[in-house]
Amino acid sequence: MSWRKEQRRSERGYHHGNLKEALLQAALGLIAEKGAAGFTFADAARMAGVSPAAPYRHFRDRDELLSSIAQRGFEQFEALLTQAWDDGRPDTVTAFERVGKAYLAFARNEPAFYSAMFESGLPVDANPTLMAASERAFAIIRAAAERLATMAPPGMPRPPAMMMALHIWSMSHGVASLFGRGDAARRKLPMSPEELLEAEVLIYLRGLGFPTDRRPEAKPPGPPPVPPAGGPWGTPK
Repeated sequence: MSWRKEQRRSERGYHHGNLKEALLQAALGLIAEKGAAGFTFADAARMAGVSPAAPYRHFRDRDELLSSIAQRGFEQFEALLTQAWDDGRPDTVTAFERVGKAYLAFARNEPAFYSAMFESGLPVDANPTLMAASERAFAIIRAAAERLATMAPPGMPRPPAMMMALHIWSMSHGVASLFGRGDAARRKLPMSPEELLEAEVLIYLRGLGFPTDRRPEAKPPGPPPVPPAGGPWGTPK
């Protein structure tokens, strides 16, 4: 959901005492306009229509406000990636391509959240709650990489899933940051960001010797089928 729609609701809600939400939405608006480093705590208070001292009721400082925004962004990001991955259905390559498209869609549709998550300069590991939210989102990419790693052809060394996850995350993040955003930081590209990312991932997987077609994937062997009564040709009439 776009922050702008949430902002309209929060502004109505603030009249009933929803100061914290009003401040979060005010900060999102400022990030969208000026970037994650382009506003102060007092700016957020002014945008929310409150005194400079009011934000301290809910946030220790500007960094804590940004951390709350980044955490919410990672939670939405995780939900979007989880839906796109869909436990690898109908096949691993197709599902992984959906994850890449979802990554780009988030950067395009939620540039303010994206900026707070990745460009605010916050030390993520200093905030356990924010760290946990970011790790849950990355876990979707790692789970997909682990599934991809099982597709290594027989006789070839299987690459570490974490290495693959970091490589593919770097590719996705690079395309999203340079070409897939919904703000003025986006660069022009003679193709769609989705096409660029898909080509990068396919080249990467082929370079590792992975099959990238969509043939049915091998399934673990099950019990042998029970022959019908009367033998393989059925019961004589």
